[in-house]
Amino acid sequence: MTNYIILVLCIIVILSYLFDLAGKYVKIPSVIFLIFLGIGLQYFVKAIKLDIPDLQPMLPVIGTLGLVMIVMEASLDLKLERRKKGLIIKSITSAFVLFAVFTAIFTLILVEFLGVTMRDSVLNGIPLAIISSTVAITAAANLRNDEKEFVVYESSFSDAFGIVIFDFILISQGTLFGAITGFVLSFVITVIIAVVTTAILAIFLHKIRYHISYVIIMTSVVLVYVMAKMAYLPALMLVLIFGLTLSNNRFFENTPVRNYVDFPKFRNDLKAFGVILSELTFLVRSFFFILFGYYTHVEGLLNQQNILAASGITAGIFLIRYVFGNLLFRIPVVPLFFFSPRGLVNVLLFISIPAASKIPFLSEEVFTLVIFFTIAIMMVGNILSKKENVPVKEAVIVNPRNW
Repeated sequence: MTNYIILVLCIIVILSYLFDLAGKYVKIPSVIFLIFLGIGLQYFVKAIKLDIPDLQPMLPVIGTLGLVMIVMEASLDLKLERRKKGLIIKSITSAFVLFAVFTAIFTLILVEFLGVTMRDSVLNGIPLAIISSTVAITAAANLRNDEKEFVVYESSFSDAFGIVIFDFILISQGTLFGAITGFVLSFVITVIIAVVTTAILAIFLHKIRYHISYVIIMTSVVLVYVMAKMAYLPALMLVLIFGLTLSNNRFFENTPVRNYVDFPKFRNDLKAFGVILSELTFLVRSFFFILFGYYTHVEGLLNQQNILAASGITAGIFLIRYVFGNLLFRIPVVPLFFFSPRGLVNVLLFISIPAASKIPFLSEEVFTLVIFFTIAIMMVGNILSKKENVPVKEAVIVNPRNW
């Protein structure tokens, strides 16, 4: 069986690459192809009656690795520049407000009409409120620079806000004041740890001459992330601060740090690290969605109640985005209104909800359908943007502050 297993893994990786490549041309995110590939494998395995070990417990493990890599990869693309001040503030504010409004309305509906407790309502609402940076950033590759940057900032900070608050709700016990105090204290501790960790890993990235270094750095980041999670700290902030510090190293160039760091070489090292990280992320993301598709109950996707529930949730997501995004933040309808997909981070948080807090009608199939629906709507935005966008030469003069 060894040769067959290796053969299948190689075919899966090649197909994932072809899906990623094709997605840029047909405007369909590779996530859709990967999930359907997993569903296809499910039926193929049943047809040939092949006995495969239960790999479903691996989903949270692979998902966590993917989440750390995706957030780090996205943060390495976030350049903090004065000229982008308006764009950054607007995208971050948009991410927080849209996340907060959806969670609040969803929680209110569950509490008032279904009698669900406040805590369980919030825990189930947050995974649906987050924009998936995994899907959004990949799909935004063909947008104008200003639009692409908005998508990168909004989806990345939506991930960060959502995961940090989800962790806060999940681990909070006792009074609200005690929970908030504990959260603020843990946040301060996390920032301190993040600064120290970033300094150590940045020095390691720059100084080590041994041919194996990038994988050790990535492993160290995951190690610190997991240790922070075990200590009930907002661990994703560690990853976010690490990536932001590395990507904006120019701020340290005119400080005493320049006596110890060769910045041109450091940027070359960082570029190589980014390439390795991107390819590792591709592998982890591919296997996660294939496994997710493999363990999806197709009958549940065709269930009328699940379709209605997913349609209602999707309609709520985009209604809130239109009302608040368009009226409050003046987000262009084409294409940015359409860019509110769900994906890996949403699934990962959903499967992290304790069994006792899960809501019966909000099943895994409903989540999968919401992912399909939101990605389909994003595809429409991608197609329309091709018609609406100005030529590349004119796009250079677009001022982000006009948003």
